[in-house]
Amino acid sequence: MPRLNVIIASTRPGRSGPAVAEWFTKIAEKHGRFEVRLVDLAEIGLPLLDEPNHPSERNYTKQHTKDWSASVDAADAFVFVAPEYNYSINAALKNAIDYLYFEWQYKPVGIVSYGNTSAGLRAAQMTKQVVTTLKMVPVPECVAIHFIGQHIDGDGAFTGTDAMSASAEGMLDELHSVAEALEPLRAKAVG
Repeated sequence: MPRLNVIIASTRPGRSGPAVAEWFTKIAEKHGRFEVRLVDLAEIGLPLLDEPNHPSERNYTKQHTKDWSASVDAADAFVFVAPEYNYSINAALKNAIDYLYFEWQYKPVGIVSYGNTSAGLRAAQMTKQVVTTLKMVPVPECVAIHFIGQHIDGDGAFTGTDAMSASAEGMLDELHSVAEALEPLRAKAVG
C-alpha cells in the first residue's frame, strides 16, 4: 500500500492541529488504501532552515534534516493539517517544506485547513502555489473547517461534521488515484 504522511503543521502551544489530525487519521485508516503515518512538526523540531547547502544537493549536515528527509522520502502522498495565520501559510509548515527538494517530487498532497471564518482556505491556496514548485500535485479536494473552536470539546477532542467526513473520504480517494498515477515518475525521479 502507498504510504500517507498526515503532517500536523502547527507547532504553536495550545494548537488545534493534533486534535484535527487524530480525527482525520482515523478516517484515513478506516479508508484502508494507505499505510498512514502521523507526523507532528512540533516533535520533528526543525529550526529555521539551518543547512549550509541547498536542499537540491541532498548534502545534509544536521541529524534533524536527515530524519525529516527520511520521513518525507518514504511517503507516497501527504495531507497537511494546517491553520491559517494572518491570511497565510504558517511558518513551521513553510520551513518544513523548504528544508527538502527531491523528497517531495511527484507526490500528491491534500490539505485539511482550519481557521475561523475563512476555514484556512487562503493559507491552503498559498500552500498549493508553494508545493507545485517542488513538483508536488495538490488535489482540489480538501477539508475546510470553519470556526475550529466550535468543533473542539472540553477534553480537546475534535468532532467533525458529516460533510467534513465526506470531504475527507473524497480527498483520500483522489490522493490514492493520483499517487498511483504518479508512481512511475517517482520511480524515475533523480535525487
